[in-house]
Amino acid sequence: MNATSHTATLRDGTRIGYTIHGPADAAARTDLPRVALIHSLALDRGIWEGVCEILAGRTLLLALDCRGHGASDKPPGPYTAEGFAEDLAEVLDHAGWPRAVVAGCSMGGTVALAFACAFPGRTAALVPIDTTAWYGPDGPANWRARAAKAEAEGMAALEGFQAERWFNPAFSAANPEVLARWLGVFRRNDVRAYAAACAMLGAADLRARLAGIAAPTFVAVGEEDHATPPAMAEAIVASIPGAALTILQGARHITPVERSGQIAALLARAIAAAL
Repeated sequence: MNATSHTATLRDGTRIGYTIHGPADAAARTDLPRVALIHSLALDRGIWEGVCEILAGRTLLLALDCRGHGASDKPPGPYTAEGFAEDLAEVLDHAGWPRAVVAGCSMGGTVALAFACAFPGRTAALVPIDTTAWYGPDGPANWRARAAKAEAEGMAALEGFQAERWFNPAFSAANPEVLARWLGVFRRNDVRAYAAACAMLGAADLRARLAGIAAPTFVAVGEEDHATPPAMAEAIVASIPGAALTILQGARHITPVERSGQIAALLARAIAAAL
């Protein structure tokens, strides 16, 4: 697998880091399908590494760090799902990609839905994972409370809450180094950017636009996902014509890490549908 890192400077001056994964001869290949990958809240593009290792021999995959995350700039908010979707469009322009299969996990899934609504011609297929179009009437208050805790006590105050949600306990026990890695990424977040992203998720409501999505859509969710339960995935599937649902038995909320093979297989289905 070949991986090259890049930085795109957006129209507003924000620098976004991204990596393109592909076969060693990718530069000479014009026939490869293209997949854009958007990560979850407070993590970074690395959550897709296992998926990329499986698919990169026959696919080009672009994984970015959203604004406020990872190696990207952390400008002050407010942030919006639609704004993050526009960021992705500019990153795709920087990479020279007119169109891609668009996949996202958790926060990234909400952004992927927003991208498909705003840029239908650039969405070859859509893969929302462990996500929702709306967190419900209590969403704004719940997300404000989470941000307030981080601002008052630091990111470390939320580590236990996140660890329990991210992965099945058996997975965490068998892979302590994986859990430690992602808790470290979480802990290093810029608190102000984290709070802005929390507010974004609390305010997001894409329900009214889902019926207009025409791209082949493949929704996945962990059976034990407490953050965005299967009912939220079912609501997305019910709203997008022809959408398919995969429930990953025993999995929780960050399935690109916990179930890389199954997510890679789902992306392969989306790629086939987009061809």
